[in-house]
Amino acid sequence: MIIPAVWKSETFSGQLGSDKENQMWTFDDKGGRPCCLVPEATRLLEEMWLSDWSKREKSLKCFYIARCYRYDRPQKGRYREFTQIGVEWFGKGVDMSALKRTAKNLLEIFSDNFVFKDNVERGMSYYEEGLGFEIEAPWLGAQKQVLGGGKFPSGAGFALGLERLCLALIEEKK
Repeated sequence: MIIPAVWKSETFSGQLGSDKENQMWTFDDKGGRPCCLVPEATRLLEEMWLSDWSKREKSLKCFYIARCYRYDRPQKGRYREFTQIGVEWFGKGVDMSALKRTAKNLLEIFSDNFVFKDNVERGMSYYEEGLGFEIEAPWLGAQKQVLGGGKFPSGAGFALGLERLCLALIEEKK
């Protein structure tokens, strides 16, 4: 999937958690409609699934690489512009164990030292309670999460931050 950089801000309002919503780059377009720079891709793809794709497909698996934006104080491992790589599975037959295995296997290509955490609260209101998971690089300190995902009403998925993964690999080699 190709993810647009600008989208209607209502897609993300009330979905990301108050701390992340305060970090959205929002503005009105030339027509006066509220827009934002896309802060993450899952919610946008879920909206597309619910409004269009689900009418044609029973399920859909997709992969994306997206530039995302957060109005945040830049710091090591946390940037205003970052690359999100993700997998989403919408519709019937979502297999959470297969999705988690895929996420683990993906990061094991790079390192055996990542830590998998299951049944975590993800902080985004669209995820179902207790059905989230994260993979961390503990050696990164406060910004240790590299990959996060979980189950949401119309599917499940995960995403990793490319810059954070690169930082984790560089720091691990030190």
